[in-house]
Amino acid sequence: MIRLSVLDQSTVISGRLPDASIRESLDLARHCDALGYDRYWVAEHHNSDSIAGTAPEVLMAAIAATTPRIRVGSAGVMLPHYASLKVAEQFRVLDAIAPGRIDLGLGRAPGSDGLTAHALNPQAATAADHFPAQVRDVLAWVTGNPLAEGHPFRSIRAQPVGATAPEVWILGSSDYGAQVAAHFGLPYCFAHFITDGDGCAQALEVYRDGFRPSAFLKEPHAAVCVWALAAETEQEAARLFTSRELFRLGRDRGIYTPLPSPEEAACYRYSENDLRRVERLRARAFYGTPDMVGAKLRGLAESLGVEEIAVLTTVHGAAARRQSYTLLAREFGLTAA
Repeated sequence: MIRLSVLDQSTVISGRLPDASIRESLDLARHCDALGYDRYWVAEHHNSDSIAGTAPEVLMAAIAATTPRIRVGSAGVMLPHYASLKVAEQFRVLDAIAPGRIDLGLGRAPGSDGLTAHALNPQAATAADHFPAQVRDVLAWVTGNPLAEGHPFRSIRAQPVGATAPEVWILGSSDYGAQVAAHFGLPYCFAHFITDGDGCAQALEVYRDGFRPSAFLKEPHAAVCVWALAAETEQEAARLFTSRELFRLGRDRGIYTPLPSPEEAACYRYSENDLRRVERLRARAFYGTPDMVGAKLRGLAESLGVEEIAVLTTVHGAAARRQSYTLLAREFGLTAA
């Protein structure tokens, strides 16, 4: 049985101030908790007109405090921006808010442009090179285990210590994150929605081949995060999908704007090259009626050998997004009981 979770980037949509996207995330998290989704992960991006989710640890606290059941996590914390101890302390506090329900997803990518990365951390140019060492230290501090003998911060503890600890994941869209997850014996999630699946099977193979059993996992555990959209009819799904089509044309050119409405997409003058790119996007996308999307997701899970999928749905309109998650929950027989 496939475990179904949610990734939420707090997408900025046209015609609305970005701060409204954060409040929509809070509402959607409670909705998905009631539907029976396994996890609710929130993203970290900076200096973007497309994504309002800049501080996952803050948003997670609000979600964790207002949901009774669902696991709440980061997808992810971009670790090179921060001190490992501070990240561990933040997630120890989150685990105190919702004991046993917190996931700490760690990523290496900047989630921003180079200048913004430098503003977040003046050592950004070299910080990513220390990602494995940072992961090592976060793991020790977040679980309450001692740092290595001789470590200069061995005497420091990350508070508040409790009976449970966050579940640490490595996130990525390349072989690098797969290797780090395998080395530390951690669960790994591939960002299928970033690459449209390119490199996914290879990264999962790298992860499984190199996996070293640990105190966290005896066997490798892989998941994928997929963009998907369900609607009552194929026609409605196709109409809603036009927002993503136009957005992706911009993103692939390095232009990040609020998500356009289907009406705005209908008025856009597509070039012949644009139309060819849109056709390729449609051929690989997961959208349609619930049974169509369900079949595609099950087929993907089977082909990749995963039992867990996180679904990212970006549409212009909170009601349509809630409906998509509702339809998929029914298709997969989710229940919050």
